[in-house]
This record gives sequence, C-alpha cells and structure tokens, in this order.
Amino acid sequence: MVETNLSRRNFIRTSVGAAGGLLLGFHIPEAEAAKTESRPWTTPTKGVEINAWLSIGEDGTVTIRVPHTEMGQGGMTSVALMIAEELDVEWSKIQAVFADPNRHLRNNREYKVMSTHGSQLVWLQHPHIMGAGASARERLKEAAAQRWGVPRSEVTAKQGVLRAGARQGTYAEFATAAAGVKLTEEPAIKQAKDWWLLGKDVLRLDIQHKTNGSAQYASDTRLPGMVYAAVRACPVPWGKLKSFNAEAIKNRPGVVGAFDLRAVEGKRGQPDLQDCVAVVADSWYRAKTALDLLPIEWDFGDAAKVSNASLSAEAKKALGEKGLLTKDDPKALETIAASKKVVTADYERPFEAHLRMEPINATVHVQDDRVDVWSPTQDQSAAILLVADQLGLDPKNVYAHTMFLGGGFGGNGAGGTGVTRQAAELSKRLKRPVKVLWSREEDVAQDKQRPMAAARLTASIGANGLPEAISTRALWFAIDKMNQIGPATADYGIRNMPYNIPLRHHERHNLATHVPSSTHRAPGANQTGFMTEVFADEMALAGGWNPLDWRIEMTKDKDDWQRVLKTLKEKAGYRTDLRRGEGMGVAVVACHGTIAAACASVTVSRRGQLAVEKIVIVVDCGHVINPRGATEQIEGAACYELSHAWFGGLEMREGRFVNTNFDSQNLLRIDQAPEIESHFALTGGKKWGGMGEPAGPPVPPAVANAIFAATGKRIRSTPFRLHDLSWA
Repeated sequence: MVETNLSRRNFIRTSVGAAGGLLLGFHIPEAEAAKTESRPWTTPTKGVEINAWLSIGEDGTVTIRVPHTEMGQGGMTSVALMIAEELDVEWSKIQAVFADPNRHLRNNREYKVMSTHGSQLVWLQHPHIMGAGASARERLKEAAAQRWGVPRSEVTAKQGVLRAGARQGTYAEFATAAAGVKLTEEPAIKQAKDWWLLGKDVLRLDIQHKTNGSAQYASDTRLPGMVYAAVRACPVPWGKLKSFNAEAIKNRPGVVGAFDLRAVEGKRGQPDLQDCVAVVADSWYRAKTALDLLPIEWDFGDAAKVSNASLSAEAKKALGEKGLLTKDDPKALETIAASKKVVTADYERPFEAHLRMEPINATVHVQDDRVDVWSPTQDQSAAILLVADQLGLDPKNVYAHTMFLGGGFGGNGAGGTGVTRQAAELSKRLKRPVKVLWSREEDVAQDKQRPMAAARLTASIGANGLPEAISTRALWFAIDKMNQIGPATADYGIRNMPYNIPLRHHERHNLATHVPSSTHRAPGANQTGFMTEVFADEMALAGGWNPLDWRIEMTKDKDDWQRVLKTLKEKAGYRTDLRRGEGMGVAVVACHGTIAAACASVTVSRRGQLAVEKIVIVVDCGHVINPRGATEQIEGAACYELSHAWFGGLEMREGRFVNTNFDSQNLLRIDQAPEIESHFALTGGKKWGGMGEPAGPPVPPAVANAIFAATGKRIRSTPFRLHDLSWA
C-alpha cells in the first residue's frame, strides 16, 4: 500500500493538471490581464518608486502596493484598477503586491487607511487611492516637461507613454526623474465620464491562484522549527479557567506542553484574551488530539443559566417597557391610540457566527530583534499593534505579512478575536514560531457574534391605506450593553427607515449579555432590514396596497429610491396573483451609501419544503468601477444573508453555543442557491456607495414576504428552518 496525503489544495492542483480535470471548460484569460502572485507579500518590488503606492520597472511594469486585504471581495483588484485608471497605463503592465504594514505605521500611516471593512474601500477611500495614481502621472509629466523644456500642460500621458509634439518616451525612462519631483499642488482625480478603464468588466487578480490551488493563506504558513497549538477557551464566554491536568497528556506523541492563557481584568474587547488552555505539539493533529484528552475544569459563572429561550423572554419583556427615546413626534402615539386600523408585530433575529471558509488562525515568530506575524486580519497594521501590545514592544519591531484571507464578513475586523495575542504569547514563552489554529467548533463558539436583536413595530393606517403614524421599539443583546458596533446600533434602519410616514416615535434598549459581539456583513441593516421590510409588507397589505407600489408611493420624493424601485418593477415582473405554493416578495434596504432592492421568487410544497428559485437585485451605489466584481459581490452578499436567514441561527444552552460545526450549523448548499439576476440603477454624480455588503440585507425579508405570498404564513423571525411552512 502507498499512503497518500491528499489535501484539498493538492486535490485541486491534481485535478487541474489531469486530462479532463475539474476546470475543463473554464477560461481564465491571462494575456491581457494584470497580475499578482500566489504570495504577493513576498513578491519583489522592482524599479523606481514614484510614491509609496507604486514603482515603475525598466520594462514598464508598474508594481502597485495594495494596503487593503483581499478576502474574496476583490479589494486587490479594485485598488489596482483605480490607480491604473489615473496613471493611464496598460492593464497588462500592472502587477499588484501587498503593501508593508510596518512601513505604514513607521511613516505616520502612509497609506492613510489599511483597514478593509464596511464596504469602504471604493466608497470612502477612492479619492486618495486614485489620487496616488494621478499624482504619479503628473510627476512623470513634469519630469518629461523639464527634460524637454516645455510646460507640463503640453505633455500627455497615455498608456505608459509620455508625448509632447514630436517627442515621446516611456514612463520607465522618466521614472527616476519623476521620483524627485515635488508638485506645488496635487491633481484632481478624474470624473467618471473620462474613465478609460474603470466601468469595464475585469477579471479579479486573485482568481487564477484560487482556482489552481496556489494561493497562500495565513493558515498555510510554515516556518523552520514551528510548532502548532490547539486552544480551548471556556465554552461559556468569559468563564474562568479553574485548573487543568497537564500530566495526563505529557507523554502523548509530539506534545511540547500545555499552557494557560488568561484574560486581563477589565479587558473585554474583540481582540482581548479570554481564559483558555493551549496544547502545543509538533503537528496540529497531535495538539488537537491531546487537547481533547486534557482534563479541564471551568468556572462557568452565572452566564451558564442563559439560553435562547431566556433571552427571548427577556427581549419580550423589554419590548413592553419604555426605552431610550431617540425619535419623537408627540402626536404619533396619540394618533395610533385613536386609530381604527392598527398593525403591530414583533420580530426577532438570533446570534449569528461569521463562518469564514478559513478557520481562525495566526502564526507569530518572536525573535530577539523582531517579531513576525501572519494573521488573517482585515487590518494588518492592527495586527502589529496587537502583538506589540501583548509583548510590550515598540511596533516598529513587529512585521505583519498580509496574506489572502479565506473570508472576513466583519469577523476579522481589527484583530477580531484573541488568536493573534494567543500566538504571540505562546511564541514568547516557547522562543520559537507558533501557529495557533482554532478548530471549527472553537471558531464558532468563540467568534465575536452578530448580536441577537428584536423589535416591536406598530403603525396606524389611514383612509388612503397608508400609514399615518408609527411607533417602534428595538433592542439588541451586546456585551456590557454595548451601544454601537461599527456603524450599527440597536435601532439602525428602524429609526431612519426611508418611508414617508408623517408621525414617528422610536425607542431603543441595549440589553447586556456575556456573548462578545462584532460587526457582521452589513451590520445593523442585516438585522433591522428584515424587520422593517417585513413590516412594510404588513402595512401595505393592511391598507390594500400592492407591496411594491406601496414602497414606490412611500418614497416618491426620493429620486434615488424611486430609480431603484421602478427598475426593480421593470426587471423583476413582480406579481401578487400566483397560484398557491408560489410567491414573490420584495424588499429594499439602504446601507453603506448604497440602496439595494430585491425581488424573491419561491415555491413551497404542501409539506413545507422551501425552494428559493430566483432573486432579482437592483443596486444604486452611485458608480461601479468593475461591473464583474460588483456583480460577484451582489451574488455573494445575497447568498450569505440568505444562508443565515434560512439555515443559520446560533443555539445557546447553558450559556454556550451548541451548534458549532457544519453538521448542525448549516450553510446554503449549491443545489439550494437561487438564480441571482443583478441590475445597476446608478445615480452617478457625487454619489459613491459600497458594494461588499448592501445587496445582502433585502434578501431575507424579500424571501419571507414571498413565503407569505405562497403560503399565507407570516415569518417574523429567522432562521426559516424553524418555521412550519406547510399549507393545505
């Protein structure tokens, strides 16, 4: 017999190389594309540096340094596209590498922002990213102007060539001189009407490496002398470690030792340590096997009494009590009390985990003169600061290596979890490189979850079938009653819903839980968008309105909302007269500077088996720099939110989450994925919005509304899997 170690990556490589392999029929154009490498953090930067963002080689290759992470959202490609547009150089001449986070911190945050979150990369960062390309272009033109003795205004820069009259030269010829040019004023970036590259379909730079198995992730890090750690924190978050018996595993094969890591009193942030035990061995399998055999005693504390049922009961009680008033028209409550037609409903959404493809991990190598970090963090400069803080070092001696991320969704944040501190502390103690890899169970149980949220919405309906007044009360459960997570609060999207309801009253509760919280793709909007948009349908139907026409009527003074909703009406063919068991539902939600509307078509069998057949999505993000990439983001966000709303939901018993692997925490399977049709209804002008998240929030309420249309059963909580959808 021959023993074969066939990893998933090796399987992909082998399959691609075999005749009739898995990728037969795939076309990955290379000749006209820019490029990156499977290890873009180690790719040499050749040529002359014009500014921190780019250098130009002798052969005309432009190496762009990307300060943002690539976690599947196309960030590396977006940065390269924006700079190439302004620089005006052939796309085939572009090579993208990751920027140096240490340099960023050392030089007073030279790249301005390294964090990649909140759909901000293009939305908010495009001015300075495009500005870097424009500045380099003008420096090249100035260098040519000085050599040729002409005004810069007479020099053109196009596709890597500078020209003035009969004179011309390549960017490479003037790169050295351009590096020494100082402009008296930085140039303005182009308007969309002048783009030559942006706005066209471009293949993402990382696709080839991710389809042939060569892309390297943080979990792939291998270093000489490296050991592996499996960790287990208290199953009840923030519980205490009482004891563990290291003697029980000391003779296990490959085991180096068992170590305790302790929470710091008063430190309960996302990247802070919780009490845990780490078993270190010469392979992760051996470390994990020994950890499973290690006797550990925990003090679970009072949080062990908490469950989904107890939190739901607490939420129901709070919804009946006055909260913090955040919007008030004194006549709202009076109007509702006097109304002859009132609609009211309670909504609830559970805790949700991020469920990245790549489990939480980090590798740290503490040496005498420097520390190296490999961590799948959405802000690599934050990884440096975390490690420096944990070890008491100057950040200038810590070096983070930006690698591809196997998903983020807000969970990796500015550190996101304590894994980087764990690896740093263990490497310090063992004086050798340590890789910490969380099991999937640990990943889900100790993730920083999307908060559990609930709301009660009440509206009075006037004679015209439209709401006259609305009273809303919202809450979420966040650690230490956290008021805000990223851009989200407990009432985000409810207090500021777009509909023209004359009188409004809104209150908020922040309820305490022991569960650490974090942003989760489209934070706030992903929870409350479901609540407001299902309730919008309830208001519309109570007033005798077609739900889509109702939304158009209720936003008629908002041009961008009208553009999106009317395009949805045109493209989706929304109907309310389908036969029993078939339904269409609509929803529209704004977040991250973008409006997204969805129309879902579903079928539900008599026994209650749900199939989501198709989702049509219309988006207004102002501008689209890469339609192919934007479409991918629409599809990904839609499937992500549908997955959580249909199959997700963390189940808590005795203070801990119990569905912590994919046998009990399901995701959308490929045969369940709907057809997704994407359309852009762009406002243009000065409007720029994000694309990584906004298409997700309208999908769950659109599906819930479609289920009602098909079955007559109103869905006011997720996941859908817990509801009986059968009908007679």
